[in-house]
Amino acid sequence: MAPEYMTITAINQFIKNMFDSNTYLKKVYLKGEISNFKHHTSGHLYLTLKDDDSRISAIMFRSAAASLNFVPEDGMNVLVTGRISVYPNGGNYQIYIDKMEQDGLGNLYIEFEKLKKKLQIEGLFDPNHKQPLPKFPTKIGIVTAPTGAAIKDILSTLKRRFPLCETILFPALVQGVSAASDIAKKIKMADSYDLDVLIVGRGGGSIEDLWAFNEEIVARAIYNAKTPIISAVGHEIDFTIADYVADRRAPTPTAAAEMAVPTLEEVSSLFASKQSEITHLFHNKIEQAKHALDSLKKHYILKNPMVLYEMKIQRLDTMTEEIYKAIQRFMEKKANTLKEIKKSYILQNPAVLYKEQTNALEIVKTNLGKTIQTILKDYNQKMQNIVQTVKLVNPLNILDKGYSVVYKENTIIKSIRDVQIKDTLSVRLSEGKMKVEVKEIKE
Repeated sequence: MAPEYMTITAINQFIKNMFDSNTYLKKVYLKGEISNFKHHTSGHLYLTLKDDDSRISAIMFRSAAASLNFVPEDGMNVLVTGRISVYPNGGNYQIYIDKMEQDGLGNLYIEFEKLKKKLQIEGLFDPNHKQPLPKFPTKIGIVTAPTGAAIKDILSTLKRRFPLCETILFPALVQGVSAASDIAKKIKMADSYDLDVLIVGRGGGSIEDLWAFNEEIVARAIYNAKTPIISAVGHEIDFTIADYVADRRAPTPTAAAEMAVPTLEEVSSLFASKQSEITHLFHNKIEQAKHALDSLKKHYILKNPMVLYEMKIQRLDTMTEEIYKAIQRFMEKKANTLKEIKKSYILQNPAVLYKEQTNALEIVKTNLGKTIQTILKDYNQKMQNIVQTVKLVNPLNILDKGYSVVYKENTIIKSIRDVQIKDTLSVRLSEGKMKVEVKEIKE
């Protein structure tokens, strides 16, 4: 017997009926952390509830959401009441929430706010530190995953808007345990490449998926970079620490590329505007030059050039006359000086000058002789004083009084203990010397 094949719709509907008929699943009480929250334009709320190990999709229809007294956000811990059923079109089960209450903030959200506050106090979000983006970049770096929608959107947007710009990809892990350190490493590497702009980011995802961009190591790498950085993480509703630190924040990777470069139309428009400004500037300069030329043409001197020549001749005559007068005054002054010199008594009686100099010389000679005599007399007196002093301290002068000096082998004898019987001694007298022999004295 051939097997009977069911359609996907039939099996999904069968599973849904099983869920709906289960009494336990008709009303369940769950607590968890909100993730991937989305407020649809229809008013319905779509989100994921998760704990440390598992997650479940959830929906809260507009009618039930109208009773909420708070605005749900990613990272919130909530208590929900609802039923578990299957969405046949997607083939996945989910909880249909009837009631939701706050149950405090999730751990990730607490960590996010703690780090955000710390970095803000340190000044990493300071607008004065943020760098402006260049209008016409020629080299743009991109730190993101080498595959995925983000890099494709960035490259296609850059190529479409400004194909003259060179792009360099620095492939990085954007999710997982090692993602933060790898992103920080690639930012530092890219900063050494002399780039005009650096785009750092990834596509959308849950708060857990984007968490690498909430790490302190990434924030500090962005802050310390010299290259202007555009943060492009997730979707427009996603905000990360990287967004606050970066020089500019783009809501999406595509928006980051649009922010980084102008369009060819904008460039053409700018060129046209500058061309118009330059043309207008040249036109003004030409008009000013024309007005200046017309003024020169109407000048009195150009119409009467001989006037200028006549003025120069008159000025030359005046200066020539002044020079002649100055020379005449100089010559008259020198002539008067010469006359005074000629009238000088010395010139008229030169022998007087000779006599005066001779008398002065005699006076100098006389004074010099007196000075020499005085000096010699002083030195003679000093010499006599020195000789007298030497005589007074001369030990030989005492010999004149009858004393003598006894030597033994050129050594002065000071004690009887220094001689022996039969020693030959020398005796120095006031006049002459003599030899004596030591003998024993018998009493």
